[in-house]
Amino acid sequence: MPQQMTRWFACSLLLALSACGFHLQGREKLPASLAAVRIEAIDPQSDFHIGLRNALRGSGATLVEGGGNPAVIRILADGTSEKVLTVSSLNIPTAYQLDYTIRISVSVGGQELMAPESHTLSREYSFDEKKLLAKERERELLSAGLSDDLVTLVMRRLANLPPP
Repeated sequence: MPQQMTRWFACSLLLALSACGFHLQGREKLPASLAAVRIEAIDPQSDFHIGLRNALRGSGATLVEGGGNPAVIRILADGTSEKVLTVSSLNIPTAYQLDYTIRISVSVGGQELMAPESHTLSREYSFDEKKLLAKERERELLSAGLSDDLVTLVMRRLANLPPP
């Protein structure tokens, strides 16, 4: 009896997910104009650049280094910044806001498909100087998470670009 309930639950869950339009993240269907893509970035080793490359490959785009006439995705800005949100009575920071900002544009054959757009995501985190290593690791994880969220946002934006 419990196995039947488990099977029934699993089948109904799959049916519900397929009925609501659920699809795996990072698998956006890109327009034909983005079948071949070249990425121009100020920092080719950033979390966002690496994530965008992987997402484009996962969506079926071919990444081109040079030659041909591919679509060009320009990452004009890519970086993080921090702001102190609160301080203790001893004037020691106790909370920060982490911002991840990108600026991106897309062109095909010299025609601009997406004018330069800026996107910023933010997260807040507490800080305790007694747990410095753990808080530095938390900041790195938050930055990576923000980068992943920005990749998802950009992929959705690219999937909805108008034809050239």
